[in-house]
Amino acid sequence: MFFKDIIGQQEAKERLLQEVKENRIPHAKLICGSEGIGKMALALAYARYICCTNRGETDACGCCPSCVKFNKLIHPDVHFVFPTISNKKTCDDYMPEWRTFVLRNPYFNLSHWLTEIKADNKQAVIYTNESDELIKKLNFKALEGGYKVAIIWLPERFQIACANKLLKLLEEPPAKTLFLLVSEAPEMLLPTIQSRVQRLNVRPIANEKIAQVLREKYQIEEQGSFTIAHLANGNFIKAIETIHLNEENALFFELFINLMRLSYQRKIKEMKQWSEKVADLGRERQKKFLEYCQRMTRENFIYNFHQSEMTYLTPDEQQFATRFAPFVNERNIMGIMDELSEAQQHIEQNVNAKMVFFDFSLKMIVLLKN
Repeated sequence: MFFKDIIGQQEAKERLLQEVKENRIPHAKLICGSEGIGKMALALAYARYICCTNRGETDACGCCPSCVKFNKLIHPDVHFVFPTISNKKTCDDYMPEWRTFVLRNPYFNLSHWLTEIKADNKQAVIYTNESDELIKKLNFKALEGGYKVAIIWLPERFQIACANKLLKLLEEPPAKTLFLLVSEAPEMLLPTIQSRVQRLNVRPIANEKIAQVLREKYQIEEQGSFTIAHLANGNFIKAIETIHLNEENALFFELFINLMRLSYQRKIKEMKQWSEKVADLGRERQKKFLEYCQRMTRENFIYNFHQSEMTYLTPDEQQFATRFAPFVNERNIMGIMDELSEAQQHIEQNVNAKMVFFDFSLKMIVLLKN
């Protein structure tokens, strides 16, 4: 990944380039922002530029020995830490899959990664043993003679013991070591970690930049590209998923429609069957589904105000909203969102999923009647 390959984010790119040129590279940087805006792409391009032995004015050369290794993510001084599904393994055990996954497309989310490693019903965590492995790696001398870089994806998924060990590393980092923490929920990091990193807040991608890529790379016609970019709301992953409505999004849409129809019709037996179906999705997909429900609830509420520029619905979702939106109003919007948040919290706490979703569907009977 080069800076030139990153979609938009000119301000962030210029700031990172300037740090290197002025020799102001921090020992730890927190690159944070919402999903699909290119945080990992920025981290990879920044690390490549730092390690490059023949840097250009605006990008790495792509030809030096360091860049050649970066092309395959096999640079010996660049280490990756990311969520996995087994405390019996370390990230090194997943490295072949990780390299293939990241090189295929640096714009990805946790759900994509879990699908790649066939996580099924397991939740992704950065286990404590990862910090021990990282300490060992960073205590070695840099093999290429430059910086040692640790790129940590989703540090908010650290086990607490792992986070505490990382804190010690950040307090007394080895010489010429750079930590790049790529986070979507920086508020979940320990305050002591937050205070020891330089923060870079990355903004959503500008709509016109997403539209441009859709036209040039995916041959989307001009009007369609701006429509999709608006729906994506700065999230390139969502833009691609809008083009190729994948099975997961289609499933979530179907489940949401069925939930609302069954709850409104008070079909208790079918609602129980619905909750069992959702319970079979696995914890991570259940959390993604609840996030989808929150988005659909919010968008249907806004749809009532007839402000098209403020709604972010796909054509199928918008067609459903024409009939469903009146049932989401000032009298029940907060109640629905509160119940969704509570359900999400219970799923994260490993409460029985069948009970969580059946209980939520029952509450929807009352809320929709309001």
